[in-house]
Amino acid sequence: MSYVGECGRLCNQIIKNLAMSFIAKKHDLNIKYHDQYRMDALGIPLFSGKNSYGDTLPVNDRNYEDMYKLDTIHANIYSDTYLQTHPIATRIYSYFRTPEVQASMLAKNPFKDRFNKNNDVYIHIRLTDAEKHNPGIEYYLKALSMIEFDNIHISSDNVNHDIIYEILTKYPDSTYIEEYGPEETLQFASTCKYVILSHGTFSAMIGHLAFFSKVLFPTYDRNRPNWFGDVFYMEGWTDIETREGKPYIYS
Repeated sequence: MSYVGECGRLCNQIIKNLAMSFIAKKHDLNIKYHDQYRMDALGIPLFSGKNSYGDTLPVNDRNYEDMYKLDTIHANIYSDTYLQTHPIATRIYSYFRTPEVQASMLAKNPFKDRFNKNNDVYIHIRLTDAEKHNPGIEYYLKALSMIEFDNIHISSDNVNHDIIYEILTKYPDSTYIEEYGPEETLQFASTCKYVILSHGTFSAMIGHLAFFSKVLFPTYDRNRPNWFGDVFYMEGWTDIETREGKPYIYS
């Protein structure tokens, strides 16, 4: 049987599971996904077919496109890597927007009545282990200055950070969202008319699920390796330069 490994948290798993599902569907492979119950909770369809083989081939960032393009595979596949390339991310973005998949995900979203019925902005601020990579308060304030909104909703993995304090000071009516788990956070955030992202796959997935939103994210140098692959720069998204107009270069 083919399978997907355990590395990474929820949104890493979404990307990996879907990337492997695309290959499995093409070759009718029987495959076991990691945390499939969480995919089911989000309404994300994953394919598993009937074919299993004696041999198993690895799938990674380097060989994924070659594996995806094969006409036939007479082997199982597995992946223990993150598969965060831009071609994969683009396929996922398009997949989410196919009518049947979008309908499945909307049906599972407990906040679906908010879609296209608010003028809110959701800000996801990634900190903790990625704090040194955060684009900084200037980015979030610049993004907010580019849109007209009614309400601000904020989530972060560090509620006590100075960035949160500065936004709440400048916009005291903002709401900090802390009662939702990861799946519900994705679902609620995606219903807001505007979403302002940090870097990282959790932020990126908010944008991927925000079917009817304006998506803003911080510029990054796509020619240099970084910690989240290349899962932004989707059609219609707006990248915002920061730090004196220069893309942020990761160390």
